[in-house]
Formats: sequence, structure tokens, C-alpha cells
Amino acid sequence: MNIDRIKQIAIENNIWIIYLFIIGLSFYSNKLEKDYFISNNNLSKEKYRKINILIFSILIIVYSYFEKESLKGFLNKSQDLEKRYLDTLSFIGSSLVLISGIIFLYIVINDTELIEEVAFN
Repeated sequence: MNIDRIKQIAIENNIWIIYLFIIGLSFYSNKLEKDYFISNNNLSKEKYRKINILIFSILIIVYSYFEKESLKGFLNKSQDLEKRYLDTLSFIGSSLVLISGIIFLYIVINDTELIEEVAFN
């Protein structure tokens, strides 16, 4: 039995709970965004921005966890060529997801007029 893999799955189950929380925040955030565009309510706009900053900050933490795990696999130079190849692809993919999260966080922090639509994906 692979104890490390079992621990990793337990952590990932907790991350799914975090994603459910983020989805709930995203629904509320969309409601505030809609309110802002319908009624020009600046309070809704600011709440929307703060919630999105929170969402993408949490996502960067989650993405960083996956980046760290992928980096461990990438640095563990397995003799199995297929595993090395898949570890490399996993590392590239998780790196790109982390970079996208950082870019989206930058956008939601700096887009004070809600010019750009960003979404947790």
C-alpha cells in the first residue's frame, strides 16, 4: 500500500471542499456583479471585487499545492521513461495553471472598473 498516495488523496478531498466553497462564493460574486451593472450600486461592485480577490488568492494557494506536488514528481527522476514524460507534462500543466491564477488575481486587483470578465475555471 502506498501511504504517501493515500495521504495525497485525503488532501485532495479537502481541496474539493475548498472548491465547493469557492463555487458558492462565485455564485454570490456574480449576484453582486449583476446588481452593480443593473443598479450601479458601488457597494456591490466593491464587495464583488473583494470576493474575487479572495477567490483567486485561495486558488493560488491550491494551485501552489499542486505545483509543489508536480515539482516533486518532476525532480524524482524515475527510470521509467513514461513516468518521467508524464511527470514533466504534469509539471508543465500545473505551472501554467498557477501562472493563470496569478494573472487572474492581478486582473481582479487592478481592474477597479470591472472592465474585464474573469472567472474561476
